[in-house]
Amino acid sequence: MRVSKMFMATQREVPADAEIPSHQLMLRAGMMKKVASGIYSFMPIGLRSYKKVENIIREEMDKAGAQELIMPAILPSEVYQASGRWDKFGPEMFRLLDRGGRQFCLGPTHEEPFTETVRDSIRSYKQLPVTLYQIQHKYRDEKRPRFGIMRCREFVMKDAYSFDADEAGLDISYQTMYKAYCSIFDRLGLDYIVVDADSGAMGGSGSQEFMVKNSVGEDGICYCDSCGYAANEEKATCQVLPSSREEAKDMTKVHTPNVKTIEELMAFMNSAPSSFAKTILYNIDGKIVGVMVRGDREINETKLANLYDATEMTLASFEDVERVTGAKVGFAGPCNLKEKIEIVIDNEVSSMNNFIVGACETDYHLMNVNIGRDFTPTHIEDVRTAVEGDACPKCGKPLSICRGVEVGHIFKLGTKYSKALNCNYLDRDGKENPMIMGCYGIGVGRTLAAVIEQNCDENGIKWPVAVAPYKAIVVPMKTNDDTIMGLANEIYETLLNDGVEVIIDDRNERPGVKFKDADLIGIPVRINVGRRAGEGIVEVNYRQSGEMVELDTLSAIEAVKNLK
Repeated sequence: MRVSKMFMATQREVPADAEIPSHQLMLRAGMMKKVASGIYSFMPIGLRSYKKVENIIREEMDKAGAQELIMPAILPSEVYQASGRWDKFGPEMFRLLDRGGRQFCLGPTHEEPFTETVRDSIRSYKQLPVTLYQIQHKYRDEKRPRFGIMRCREFVMKDAYSFDADEAGLDISYQTMYKAYCSIFDRLGLDYIVVDADSGAMGGSGSQEFMVKNSVGEDGICYCDSCGYAANEEKATCQVLPSSREEAKDMTKVHTPNVKTIEELMAFMNSAPSSFAKTILYNIDGKIVGVMVRGDREINETKLANLYDATEMTLASFEDVERVTGAKVGFAGPCNLKEKIEIVIDNEVSSMNNFIVGACETDYHLMNVNIGRDFTPTHIEDVRTAVEGDACPKCGKPLSICRGVEVGHIFKLGTKYSKALNCNYLDRDGKENPMIMGCYGIGVGRTLAAVIEQNCDENGIKWPVAVAPYKAIVVPMKTNDDTIMGLANEIYETLLNDGVEVIIDDRNERPGVKFKDADLIGIPVRINVGRRAGEGIVEVNYRQSGEMVELDTLSAIEAVKNLK
């Protein structure tokens, strides 16, 4: 392909609404175009890299014995209602009505349709196991689409589903997919870590995420260098360390005018954060619930939602807080409530005594509050977010925390969907049993963005060869010089005939403009044809390393062909 004929528009300025490198560079390199918030078109040069990610995924899935099919994106409501997820998905699901008033959705994920398909096609244990997959569009009405194709409303996912006769079979299928995922991300050149994860709306007995460490990641990764433990912060277990308990003191009310935040309270009381337990009120599926954590801790809303199997969960409104507590926001506590509500305390709070809480009275707090004597919690659970230095739940050593981008997620679904949708098989004795399922997803666009995040610099993208839109670019320094253009075209045609993905920048532009565009797009090898063209000598520039060498024409061609 000649650059002068390519449908490509690069830009020098960083788009104002692009927050992270991958988003900025994909727009600047002309790889994609924003259509609406969270919705993007892929341009020709971007689509080439996108398809390469797809093909690597497809090759490894096929190698693992999975079979590809394709499901519709528009799906009837009945199958999601049968599984209970029509409401579970909440406002993230795009819902629509056909002209006859029948309810449909744009598929957010495809567990139910796959389960139906297998249910209607497989009856005997002799037909199991089977793993099916697709590479298909998904749709989720994200509250806040951001970071380009990292979090958007329309995206492509590879989702696979395994069906087995028993748990032992599921373990084999799960490990097969685990290995396939490692192969995929290894081939893409990603630096990744596998972590325990929350199953979310997918359900099931357990899951793991493949995370790419990156400072712009939306997920926190808790990991231990000593024993190898790793978990998404939504899932990471928080240990309760032994603490000394003092004799219970008499509860007293303290006037704390205009003191609302934990920082203000610490200063006012001249006490450490470990002396406080803050109470936050939530509206969980229409029910007000009080949640208590130590003053310097944060509530893990995923753990809380899982505790209640919540469909919709938000912070309680100001009006609800004042009605339930009789006080303004900032003074909630477990004592003296005006309405009886459930109280969830973090297991760390259960080890505290003589602590400080809101008094459920504006401008007042209570000192020396004790569990059992002054209030009785409804639940004692791990509902806080792990922090740097917390004890590892496996070995007790300090945890480290970094940010990460989820590129893959594998689940042990068990019988959650097969039971709901009557996906059964007949065993050797002719007895009907539900199939045991696994689910395995990879976000194609997100994976592409993660590759860019780990392979870029101030000049642009530095593609690994495996996913580069083109392997090489030939840059004639002067397009009006017959010797230079003759050699440039010779190199280009030779590489093209040898099956190398190559372009030639035949535009009548300054060399500096061509170099900047090549670096921005991230072509792994740039062959500059210039003043020594008459000698058959060219410059070979390697984008990843920044190395530049002078080679004769044949050696340059071989260097490109051999680059891995």
